[in-house]
Amino acid sequence: MATNFEPLAARIRPATLEEFFGQEHIVAPGKPLRKAIEQGKLHSMILWGPPGTGKTTLAHLIAKSVNAQIEILSAVSSGIKDIRELVEKAKKNQTEGLATVLFVDEVHRFNKAQQDAFLPHVESGLLTFIGATTENPSFELNKALLSRTRVYILKSLDSDAVMKVIDHALNDKERGLGNLNLDFPENLRQKLVDFTQGDARNALNFLEIISKLAGEKGVVTEALMEDVLTGGMRRFDKGGEDFYNQISALHKSVRGSAPDASLYWLARMLDGGCDPLYIARRVVRMAIEDIGNADPRALEIALAAWDTQERLGSPEGELAIAQAVAYLAVAPKSNAVYMAFKAAKADVEKYGSMEVPLHLRNAPTDFMKGLDYGKAYRYAHDEPEAYAAGENYFPDKMSKRQYYFPTPRGLEAKIAEKLEHLKGLDKKFTKH
Repeated sequence: MATNFEPLAARIRPATLEEFFGQEHIVAPGKPLRKAIEQGKLHSMILWGPPGTGKTTLAHLIAKSVNAQIEILSAVSSGIKDIRELVEKAKKNQTEGLATVLFVDEVHRFNKAQQDAFLPHVESGLLTFIGATTENPSFELNKALLSRTRVYILKSLDSDAVMKVIDHALNDKERGLGNLNLDFPENLRQKLVDFTQGDARNALNFLEIISKLAGEKGVVTEALMEDVLTGGMRRFDKGGEDFYNQISALHKSVRGSAPDASLYWLARMLDGGCDPLYIARRVVRMAIEDIGNADPRALEIALAAWDTQERLGSPEGELAIAQAVAYLAVAPKSNAVYMAFKAAKADVEKYGSMEVPLHLRNAPTDFMKGLDYGKAYRYAHDEPEAYAAGENYFPDKMSKRQYYFPTPRGLEAKIAEKLEHLKGLDKKFTKH
């Protein structure tokens, strides 16, 4: 029996595929990965999925299926020196007729040089590489490594699978908590399942705490569950895939004029521990990118929310952010300025550093005036309607452009009317 100092999640780690719950889409009978494991056909792979979905366990089961030696590296603490030492071990294993599986946890943290260090040995067949990551491999791993591996996507476990993991731990007398005979009502077990949101390792960690606090009688009560789970955070991988998925959902809900969904994603991110100031900055971007001149007040409200969070902190600041999010969601939408600026930048890149026309140049000295700087400049305030009809403000060698196309929504509808009126003045000027 494993030592009592070993965490429950490690003690109860599945030893066979029959004990591996969840991920039926890749390990159910007949699925390609299941066939490969059963037939002992090793191939390099990336296991991509949220925490607690069985990536490490699956790597061990794969190595065990072919009686291979598994070598484990952590991308957080391992360097190129460790990789070289591991390669030497693999060569020794090979002379003894043993295959070597290299398992790299958090492989997305390996830089390109580290990935390149073991790539030749994956190509030669010396190492069978299994990388585990919570990040999108297409963003985090170099193409050479990706092209030599197959990516398997692991999903958050559903409620039934997490319940099976918990029940297995409660009933296993050799490696689990079976000897404790815990009185753990089903409704409270379901509460633990719901709280851990598909993360089996997290569920086992909480189960171990609950078992230690259940007392001599081993009775799990509502009050005990409340004490253990209070203050626990929902899963929110700061800086990881889930982080960007949730901020994306918030931004798209605002853009889609869905205030209720916007507030839901805001609450999810705050509940998960996201820095409110980060959200406040993103809300300012939403005001600029998706509302713009359709309702300029949106930017003022977003900046005020950011300022409130900085001045007052939580919870007042969070409420101000919520107010801004709700306002932005129902405000008229326009990305006209955003698209106009992109188009203008594209022209700058295309045409390079064209000279400023003489009539637009500043002429603070007589010398500059002698060079015709500012000559023939028309001061708009002296013109009818404060508009110099027909004037050109682009470089001489560049034809006039229209980047900004106001939408027929909110204030921009009036801006569009104004610009059409000015175009009419330009046409009249050219006829004279």
